[in-house]
Amino acid sequence: MKSAVFETGIGFITLSEEDGVLVRAEFGKGAESGRTSFLEKCAGEIEEYLAGERKSFDVPYLLMGTEFQKKVWAALEKIPYGVTRSYSEIAEEIGCGKAVRAVGGACGKNPVAIIVPCHRVVGKSGALTGFAGGPEIKKKLLEAEGIV
Repeated sequence: MKSAVFETGIGFITLSEEDGVLVRAEFGKGAESGRTSFLEKCAGEIEEYLAGERKSFDVPYLLMGTEFQKKVWAALEKIPYGVTRSYSEIAEEIGCGKAVRAVGGACGKNPVAIIVPCHRVVGKSGALTGFAGGPEIKKKLLEAEGIV
């Protein structure tokens, strides 16, 4: 696995790849083990997204997690650019209406933040709750999509 840290408009992001597939996109500075052209491409797509020039990502990625987490992440992938869903709406969508907290936990374990848009999930009242990058980064990501 190769990992590299990139400075973006929302702070540092550590990207990791295995064999040309993105496996981690995490907020903050992580350990670096080698910058690759693929990781540069991933970082470029993230910068284009932050600049409002990109609404979806082309880089291949792999989601490794439990079956429940994969269901949640699949639901996140369906949330359109510029739209939010509540944790309870995601729980209903995956057929686990009472698993709102578990949905939040799965969002927090999303291995490829931004690419799989966990930032588009908000509290039932619209509050910017629970985000691995913190509420300020979540707010910036939503603002980049025109969501105020």
